[in-house]
Amino acid sequence: MDFKNQIQEHMEVICADGKNHGLVDHLEGDYIKLTKSSSSDGMHHWLPLSAIDHVDAHVHLRLTHEQTQMQTLDEDPNMKAGTPNMASM
Repeated sequence: MDFKNQIQEHMEVICADGKNHGLVDHLEGDYIKLTKSSSSDGMHHWLPLSAIDHVDAHVHLRLTHEQTQMQTLDEDPNMKAGTPNMASM
């Protein structure tokens, strides 16, 4: 299912075990970019849309918090090697 039209800025991202994983900053391609303020290290992180189970008032993942930690990317997956990310400057 295509969840892109249902995901809104600052929606909570909830893991399958009920734990909060952060807040949506915005969508970037096939990834959810999480807000810096919802991250323990103060950095942006990305989750693949394929990790989503469903969307209502929150984004619900099909993965537990531990599984989600393993799927979370620390670097922008949409960046081409050697191309600066102007949005983060």
